Amino acid sequence: MDPRNYAARETLKDGTPVTIRAIRHDDGNTILEAFKNLDRDSVYRRFFSPKKDLTEAELEQLTDVDFSQVVALVVTTQGEDGETLIGGGRYARDGMRSVEAELAFTTDGNYRGVGIATLILRHLVRVTREAGVSRFEANVLADNQPMLAVFRHSGLPMQLRRDGGVLHVTLSLQPDSRQLT
Repeated sequence: MDPRNYAARETLKDGTPVTIRAIRHDDGNTILEAFKNLDRDSVYRRFFSPKKDLTEAELEQLTDVDFSQVVALVVTTQGEDGETLIGGGRYARDGMRSVEAELAFTTDGNYRGVGIATLILRHLVRVTREAGVSRFEANVLADNQPMLAVFRHSGLPMQLRRDGGVLHVTLSLQPDSRQLT
């Protein structure tokens, strides 16, 4: 599987058809538009601080993905005006030999609770297992119960460690772990 060309069709819990695909370098304008549509809560949960705009450097980091150490997937809907980005997720690992990867997700507030993060996680697991990663790590605000529920219901063995208002989550991707399907 070549993660650079990854694409799959899915349906959200509310019946909305979506495409989950690899992020592309030319997604910059779409990401800026999606960021403008995020509510303050979504921005805070993703960046752990208030943020009004993405810098050029941040936008470059989001779209310039090598798909070996960083894999990024986006969730899009198709409308009359074309493709709309409604969520995204990624993992990043520190070096090709690293067996752990850090996870991050963002979901458009209008689509919260319809399974976007669950779908992204499922697809990242598929891509990741072929890359030799054996665990995901994520830092989640302790009050971000929806994201914690995604991890709890993933079917992957999970460990939690608290550090103030942040929970450090470890998800095992070992071959004996149950697979997301």
